[in-house]
Amino acid sequence: MEVLNPIQVTAHGMDPAKLKSEYGHQLSFCGGIDQRHVLPNGTLEDVEAEVRRRILEMGQGGGYILAPTHDIQADTSVENVLALFDAADRWGVYPLAGA
Repeated sequence: MEVLNPIQVTAHGMDPAKLKSEYGHQLSFCGGIDQRHVLPNGTLEDVEAEVRRRILEMGQGGGYILAPTHDIQADTSVENVLALFDAADRWGVYPLAGA
């Protein structure tokens, strides 16, 4: 196994920071953006905070693929989907080697 997918933050034992700390040297991670509560019910600010939190928890040193926990559901507004992409663009840039 090379990538753990999904990171379902609402599931027992799926603390993103703990997973990264314990297994980040062995695995990459995909997911972690809560599509059960934050994406369908959160404000634009909630979505941005969720994205930023996951990047800070799991992005250090690479090995994190930002994505919703599972498929984005029909009860998620277009605005929140766009907020996810905007926040990923804002917070998800890795420094380039030698830059």
